[in-house]
Amino acid sequence: MPKIFEWSGYKFFFFSNEGTPRERCHVHVRKGEKTAKFWIEPSVTLESAYEMSSQELNKIEKVILEKSDLIRSKWNEFFRA
Repeated sequence: MPKIFEWSGYKFFFFSNEGTPRERCHVHVRKGEKTAKFWIEPSVTLESAYEMSSQELNKIEKVILEKSDLIRSKWNEFFRA
């Protein structure tokens, strides 16, 4: 499970096996039992969330928007290596 970065106790990561065929670029977010999945492409969009408030999700989405280039870079580096 490659970790991309942490922010305010949230871990941003993807799984090393993202399905066959592989899903498009996205990021998973976890803090304790709280989880979410955001698509990065074609645009940052919430896919699913568990136990996260809308306020948390809005803040996380802003962080993902700011870090989307880093997320794409890490995704491409890992899966195209």
